[in-house]
Amino acid sequence: MGEVTPVPKLNRTPIDPTDDWHVLQTRFTWPEQRLYEFIRPVVLFGQTAAARAQDTGLPERTIYRQAERFAAQGLLGLLVAEPPPPDDNRRNLPRDLRQAIVDLHAQYPAFHPRDIAIICHTRFDRQPSPHTIKRVIAEGYPIPSRTARRYPPYQAMPDPRARHFAVVQLHSEGWSVKAIAGYLATSRPTVYAVLERWVTDKVLTAKSSAPKPRVRKVDLHTLHTVQQLQANPELGAFRIKAALQQLGIRLSERTCGRILALNRKLYGLAGPQPLPHDPQVPPFKAERRHQYWTVDVRYIETHQLGAKPLYVITILENFSRAVRASAISPSQDLSAYLIVLYAAVRQHGVPEALVSDSGAIFYTKQAQAIYQRLGIRKERIAKHQPWQSYIETQFNVQRRMADYHFAQAPTWEAIQAVHDKWVADFNYQIQWAHRERQDGRHSPAEVLGWVRGQIRDAADLHRMFYTVRFQRRLNGAGYLHFRHWRVYAERGLARQVVGLWLYEENLTIEFSDEPLAQYAVKYQPDHQHFSTIENRRLLDTRYRSPQLLLWGPGELTWHLVQRDPARPPRQRRAVTATQLPLFALDPTGS
Repeated sequence: MGEVTPVPKLNRTPIDPTDDWHVLQTRFTWPEQRLYEFIRPVVLFGQTAAARAQDTGLPERTIYRQAERFAAQGLLGLLVAEPPPPDDNRRNLPRDLRQAIVDLHAQYPAFHPRDIAIICHTRFDRQPSPHTIKRVIAEGYPIPSRTARRYPPYQAMPDPRARHFAVVQLHSEGWSVKAIAGYLATSRPTVYAVLERWVTDKVLTAKSSAPKPRVRKVDLHTLHTVQQLQANPELGAFRIKAALQQLGIRLSERTCGRILALNRKLYGLAGPQPLPHDPQVPPFKAERRHQYWTVDVRYIETHQLGAKPLYVITILENFSRAVRASAISPSQDLSAYLIVLYAAVRQHGVPEALVSDSGAIFYTKQAQAIYQRLGIRKERIAKHQPWQSYIETQFNVQRRMADYHFAQAPTWEAIQAVHDKWVADFNYQIQWAHRERQDGRHSPAEVLGWVRGQIRDAADLHRMFYTVRFQRRLNGAGYLHFRHWRVYAERGLARQVVGLWLYEENLTIEFSDEPLAQYAVKYQPDHQHFSTIENRRLLDTRYRSPQLLLWGPGELTWHLVQRDPARPPRQRRAVTATQLPLFALDPTGS
């Protein structure tokens, strides 16, 4: 209900008219009367605003403005709020502001006047003084419009989102943390936590205060992965760390060591055997990429393909320790070595120098001629000093990473797959030699990057290797023709161009740097043409044709080598016409 203003009664007692302002003030009933008497002498009699201000004590500017308003609007110009008298120090507040002060005090009587003033400033952009707020509350007018609580106590609200919304809503209206905590009957740390969560995450859900389990990197999946890798007993903590990092699992070397020790204790697994280590500085330490390459041959004696050892021929880049080319071969002849060298030079360019031991295949006349054509400086480590070769360390890493899997591979194709996987893992796993680099490059492939040696195109390489390497195209049955002989390579590569490597009595056919077949040849007395070609071995490769043979074993002899039939000598065509002389001969000779 609004406030009802009582109607004043008219005073019928006759009194003498007067112009005395102090007497007139006691006779006014309406504020419009007081305002009119302010300006009446100015409007009717032309009194100046300055003289009237001196009589009434009102500012001259106010009298002048009110007179102008009356002249423009008439009686409507008098319908304004009553100006406060000069001696009245009270502040007149709007009705909605007074109502808000009374309602806030009714909701939470423990409010401090300063808190109510801040809320009023937030809501109405006007901040009354604490004394004014105390006066309004003491007057008890108007009557509070809200008697019930806006929100129940904090713990009485079952929905956490409703609790947090109440805190955020009251804070947005200007309530202090202390007032919110007192009104909702909760603690101030709780209010702070809700507000901080709202400011940082913009969500009303609360984080659980229950203790959470610590996040562990070593879970069951990691333990199972380490156990599978530990099937190779030669892998130590650093190699396990590198293998896990390649799979996206990042553990420290000490953590890997603890897991290895735990698995050895639980499952009785064997560990790597320590080797004597006398660190020395190799003489061929590279200061830049492709300054030195090192090549060597390693024997694989434990395998399931027979009693003879297999040979891994590898070329290593000394600066990054990256494997530039590698192949596993049943023989260690010049052809097998040149296949690896050709692949490394074709893919990665020509190095400045090539380092090796005193192996015969590295110093044949054909190999030295190729070094000279390529512009490679040949270096040799000291005799009986294998530590001077960088590749000796790499061979030890290969022993730890691949020898176990070489021994388990049942076929030649499986051995090649193990070898290819070892090359990829070795190049892309972190290396001990690069562990202290500050540029974030810890694997050989990252250290080498895109840098290549001196590039030679395919035509130049073919010209430089022309004495030992030839190219032929296979027919539909997988055969090629070479020096009047038809030799089988692989029918799964029909119509493809393959390479032939011929060194002394060894003939090797390869495709994409992978040997397909090896043959033994015997020469005729001219040492150019072949007298016989005998099959040494056909290798199981990834290019094997899926088409089954038409005849089973023993049903028909399948000739892998066949001599082309001798062609009859060319016959000169008979001369059927005689060439006439260009000029007629003079019998006199003139």
